[in-house]
Amino acid sequence: MNLPNKLSITRICLVPVFMLFIMPFPNWEFMRGFNEFVNSVGIYVAGVIFILASMTDFIDGHIARKRNLVTDFGKFLDPIADKMLVASAVIALTERGCLSGWFAFIILGRELLITGFRLVVAGKGVVIAANMLGKIKTVFQTVAISVLIFEIKFKELFSWYPARFTPGDFIMLIAVILTIASGYVYLKKNFKLLGDDM
Repeated sequence: MNLPNKLSITRICLVPVFMLFIMPFPNWEFMRGFNEFVNSVGIYVAGVIFILASMTDFIDGHIARKRNLVTDFGKFLDPIADKMLVASAVIALTERGCLSGWFAFIILGRELLITGFRLVVAGKGVVIAANMLGKIKTVFQTVAISVLIFEIKFKELFSWYPARFTPGDFIMLIAVILTIASGYVYLKKNFKLLGDDM
């Protein structure tokens, strides 16, 4: 297995670690101490893990292209790893009341739709790499999620902060618009690959 694919697998392995530090467990008495840690220091740990995991996405792609290590397995694994990381963060932020359920639905719905489409065309022997708009969407989603994670503590530390529409909300709005646009462009460009399956 080449290095880019190992980095993608590392990103997948970091997802449950990220979830451990951002999501309090159910309100069980024996978990009270850990939940207090999650709600204090854990948020920062989760934010750092998310950023580090996201960086592996950019690093593995760069290495794969520079060293000519692009493989069909990598084209399949890399977007799966990305979607798992983003989905875990979207679920956690929605659970914590930091992200609109509508935004979560759009982001997760788009990813499920595109993943399903990829699987269908993969059955025809075609592997589709991400397009440029999809990559820009990923960057905005990553930045928005990172900002929203750290805003959890920001809002607690600065309770006087008057704005209800935070910088994280604004960046996420752009990310959601790009999510819709990139999904539309992706399907429009590749819809003909379904052929006679329609």
